[in-house]
Amino acid sequence: MNGFQLPGWLKGIAGRGNALAAPILIILLLAMMILPLPAFALDLFFSFNIAMSVIVLLTALYTVKPLDFMAFPAVLLVTTMLRLALNVASTRVVLTEGHTGGAAAGKVIEAFGHFLIGGNYTVGLVVFIILTIINFTVVTKGAGRIAEVGARFALDAMPGKQMAIDADLNAGLIGEQEAKLRRAEVGQEAEFYGAMDGASKYVHGDAVAGILVTVINVIGGLIVGMVQHDMAFGDAVKTYTLLAIGDGLVAQIPSLIISIAAGMVVSRVASDKDVGGQVIGQLFARPMVMYITGGIIGGMGLIPGMPNLVFLLLGSTLFGAGYLLEKRQKEAAPQEAGGRPAGAQGAAGAAAGAGGAGAATAPAESEEATWQDVMPVDTLGLEVGYRLIPLVDKGQNGELLKRIKGIRKKFAQEVGFLAPPVHIRDNLELKPSAYRITLKGVEVGSGEAMNGQFLAINPGMASGTLPGLVTTDPAFGLPAIWIDAGLKDEAQSMGYTVVDAGTVIATHLNHLITTHAAELLGRMEVQALLDHLGKESPKLVEDLVPKVVSLSTLQKVLQNLLNEGVHIRDMRTVIETLSEHGANTQDANDLTTLVRIALGRAIVQQLFPGTNELSVMTLDNRLERLLVQALSAGGDGTGIEPGLADTIVQQAANATQQQEAMGLTPVLLVPGPLRTLLSRFLRRALPQLKVLSHSEIPETKTIRVTSLVGA
Repeated sequence: MNGFQLPGWLKGIAGRGNALAAPILIILLLAMMILPLPAFALDLFFSFNIAMSVIVLLTALYTVKPLDFMAFPAVLLVTTMLRLALNVASTRVVLTEGHTGGAAAGKVIEAFGHFLIGGNYTVGLVVFIILTIINFTVVTKGAGRIAEVGARFALDAMPGKQMAIDADLNAGLIGEQEAKLRRAEVGQEAEFYGAMDGASKYVHGDAVAGILVTVINVIGGLIVGMVQHDMAFGDAVKTYTLLAIGDGLVAQIPSLIISIAAGMVVSRVASDKDVGGQVIGQLFARPMVMYITGGIIGGMGLIPGMPNLVFLLLGSTLFGAGYLLEKRQKEAAPQEAGGRPAGAQGAAGAAAGAGGAGAATAPAESEEATWQDVMPVDTLGLEVGYRLIPLVDKGQNGELLKRIKGIRKKFAQEVGFLAPPVHIRDNLELKPSAYRITLKGVEVGSGEAMNGQFLAINPGMASGTLPGLVTTDPAFGLPAIWIDAGLKDEAQSMGYTVVDAGTVIATHLNHLITTHAAELLGRMEVQALLDHLGKESPKLVEDLVPKVVSLSTLQKVLQNLLNEGVHIRDMRTVIETLSEHGANTQDANDLTTLVRIALGRAIVQQLFPGTNELSVMTLDNRLERLLVQALSAGGDGTGIEPGLADTIVQQAANATQQQEAMGLTPVLLVPGPLRTLLSRFLRRALPQLKVLSHSEIPETKTIRVTSLVGA
């Protein structure tokens, strides 16, 4: 037998039940505000409101992660609207039927107005004000601030978490499906804290509304009772004030419970235990703490005039709890030691034998290391001293954040791939106005930026001096002076280039990103580049990787181009060249040479924009023959004599200075076989010198030789 099955139409209604729940709830809330409710219905809804607040609090206590209660912001809104709707409905009943007695607005309000506060409206008013102050100024304000900070930290940590997920995926530790789930969880966490930041304003407004509604109920009740029902002032005050305060307490207590739940959710630290487990496991886990606390409380119980019995009883209880904890820990230690595998016991015994008697006092083992202890290194990092924090603080409209976004966008447009995000953090070990830039965790640049002042850079044509702190431009090493804002116009009129502190850091960062572009192009970036190109030319990409060349070979070719300052925006030409010649050679250097020839027009335009005449340096004929012979002998140029190598570097440096003095780009034109050799050889000593081969020069360009190297 298949058992009982619901009819199709009934299944459809049940399936749509969840979808209809929210609209029905909103309609009910609006109906409560508009339609009059009998006293029994008010009792039912007030009881439901209290039960709902307790359910929310217990759910918050037993959640392990904030995302386990993702619906909390929406629940917060709904419960707040429920309380406000009940306030409106109860106000209507109190003002219309309050003159008939305390039970006019239902048993729940009567109970809160009489039994909980003894029928004394003065006591009730004080209790209501205290509860409102606690909710408004302590719980709600604290939870809102934690949610705000949590939202900022979650957003700041998103790039690092995404990179960690990508690193695990590339390393093969996780699959694509798990990576998608973890990325979605990172996004949901940021959205949750952002929603909680906004939802905390609901509770804040609810507390204010509770005060106003109670005051309005008291004043309105006095007017209704004395004017419409001819009640005496004292009777009207007692009747309507008790009803108003009872109504306020009925709403304020669930509001306080919900506020505590909100604080629990946003203030908990990520752990694999719920809040109760964390509190018990951490607050009452150390016997020494219990002994000392019991001694202090017991000592207070010996002071004459103190409640001796209470203090001595509590001190004894704490001593007993400490003794039980210590006994339990001593019993658990041998069990843990006996439960270890034989290999582990043998290792422990060997360690004890090597250490002698001192090994017996070895500290307790800490938690086992996991892969979570391996923190990924940020590809690009910026660390700042505390005086520079306003430049990178989003809450203070830090201009440097916008500049960094612009740098990455400009880099992608000019160089041809998207640089990794820049992870920014403060570093108290740095000087207050210092900063440092890291690449894969290693410092590649540092400097100081005086926030609030301007850096006047002397490009070589400035006249006169300025008062201020003499320094050098951190990006290009030009002489500079930190000046006050009032001297900005004067410095510009004297020929100085004046920039603010944020621009100094941004320029330095941009220079280093461009300089180390090859190191920033990892396999992940190359694959993203292929995926981007594959959207327009999928067949072109499919025919290249991995059929003709591997991804690592393509990465090496692109890195070779970037090392020599060649942009890779024209990926179509790069891929077509590799597809044509990849079957003949897999050597990355040979493929780079062929790609450079194909990109010759773009390379020359990059070095000589807007001109057909190329002013270049060349090699002396005799030096050229010697280098060709050395290349033939050593294979990679290692056969160059040290004396000859020093001469080449010195003469190339002199010729480069002459080119720069004439306002020309320093370019050395050499035969094709020598280009790679000389480019690598001169790159370290003369990074500004570019080496081109004859085959890379378009036929439409005219060559003018300005100097000979080795003459």
